[in-house]
Amino acid sequence: MENPSLAGRLAALAPPFLAGLGQEELARLLPLLHAREKAYPAQAFLFYAGQAVPGIGLVLEGRVLILQEDYWGRRSLIGQAGPGELFAEAYALAQSPAGVSVQADRACRVLWLDAGALLGAGQPPCLEALRARLLPLLARKNLFLAGKLSCLGRRTIRQRLLSYLSQQARQAGSPVFSIPYDRQQLADYLAVDRSALSAQISGLQREGVLRCRKNRFELLRPQEE
Repeated sequence: MENPSLAGRLAALAPPFLAGLGQEELARLLPLLHAREKAYPAQAFLFYAGQAVPGIGLVLEGRVLILQEDYWGRRSLIGQAGPGELFAEAYALAQSPAGVSVQADRACRVLWLDAGALLGAGQPPCLEALRARLLPLLARKNLFLAGKLSCLGRRTIRQRLLSYLSQQARQAGSPVFSIPYDRQQLADYLAVDRSALSAQISGLQREGVLRCRKNRFELLRPQEE
């Protein structure tokens, strides 16, 4: 059996992209995908916008941030990927230079998979099945980006924040929820100044619209935007 250690860790992690595959199946599959595992220290960049991506990224440990910067270096947080989640798959499949940069939020390990192995005709059935699994994953990411665009389409910091928190509450099915970002990352995601965002959160707490402790929020009552 090839790559028994990696295959065992993947089987335990059970990422959605490889769901239902056992250790032996994964050990046979990984060489077909030219899988390469690589470790990155915290804050290291995996690649920058404009570069060719190393492949389809699958996070094994830690977390990566997906960032976009304008010409003047102003940063916007597009999203993140944690254990078991994919990133850079659209650029890898399109064989296109990255439109974003990806940075390790903390020390992480990433498994790079060769997109070319999924694109060729006459592939083994196991690779064709993986290719079919990518479609719903890409669709969910498009929905995520649509939600972000909905937030950024609001004019004020207050409106952007309330729009984002409303989305998170709906996803959680509860007015009490945690978000995956710290204060600076939330500001980057909403493309606003951190101090101004903190002031808005404090104001909404004083008004009784929400409660907040670090990255945990509770929405208390409806509020006109």
